[in-house]
Amino acid sequence: MLPAARSTVRRALLAAALALPLGALAQTTLLNVSYDVSREFYKDYNALFGAHWQKTTGQKLALNQSHGGSSRQARSVVEGLEADVITMNQANDIDILADQGRLIPADWARRLPDNSAPTTSISVILVRKGNPKQIRDWSDLGRPGVGVVIPNPKTSGNGRYTYLAAWGAALQAGVAPAAAQALVERIFANVPVLDGGGRGATTTFAQRGLGDALVTFESEVPLIQREFGGDFEVVYPSRTILAENPVAVVDKVVDKKGTRKPAEAYLKFLWSDEAQDLAARHHLRPRSAKVMAKYAKDFPKVQTFTVDQVFGGWKKAQAEHFNDGGLYDQVIAKAKRR
Repeated sequence: MLPAARSTVRRALLAAALALPLGALAQTTLLNVSYDVSREFYKDYNALFGAHWQKTTGQKLALNQSHGGSSRQARSVVEGLEADVITMNQANDIDILADQGRLIPADWARRLPDNSAPTTSISVILVRKGNPKQIRDWSDLGRPGVGVVIPNPKTSGNGRYTYLAAWGAALQAGVAPAAAQALVERIFANVPVLDGGGRGATTTFAQRGLGDALVTFESEVPLIQREFGGDFEVVYPSRTILAENPVAVVDKVVDKKGTRKPAEAYLKFLWSDEAQDLAARHHLRPRSAKVMAKYAKDFPKVQTFTVDQVFGGWKKAQAEHFNDGGLYDQVIAKAKRR
């Protein structure tokens, strides 16, 4: 092709490109940074929301997700991982984005319904088929000879919920605070290894065969049963903790990238009937009363309590129990001496 002809082609291509809408030149990408055991739900949710967004706006979105121990995930965002949205299983792992990173406002939880938590779950106990150790409640996890698999509360929201579930259930049953702490010490003395997140703990219990019981979220149980066969049974304690799963737009990131509109829509859509139904099918407890009624048989009624009710909120619980030198460190030190 002659130079003049090549020049004409280049000019024509450039003119055509300039005439295209911006979305045709560069696909918008959102990153959802989330906790360890939410990956299957958000994989399906991304497909659902992506189709909804394209239908309503005509634009395609590239929706990426990152999963790991919740506290490590949150710290990675504070340290520079450019999450457009963060979706966690407890508020304190989003609070640090405000307190340490100045990435979001302190009142982030007020921006969406239900304190910005579109779904919930509860902590349950998974045992081996036939329940050979006859584990029925939290107190049984502290018996001699019972191995308990729990992820590390320092790095995992799942682990923190387990710790608070056992402690809080004892308090709710009228046990004195010192006795409740002693129970948690006995339980953690029975933990063979503290994995970094819920998925690692599942692998330790189900694949490596360690322990007699795994404490995990109710939403994780059907996935474990499908992946590893029917060798496990779920035990619902007499009382357990309600895990609320909050979400937030990461303001400084979306304003820098120009992705605020799709990021906010991505989170708001979690309250839609379609998304609530999807959550229920992933065994997350929906906020929608209509959807909960539809799937009532999948969610046994159990006495629950929240971190706010028993521990004065996540900030207080974090400071008293999980910060360095807190009660959890004392529990672990005593557990190691048993």
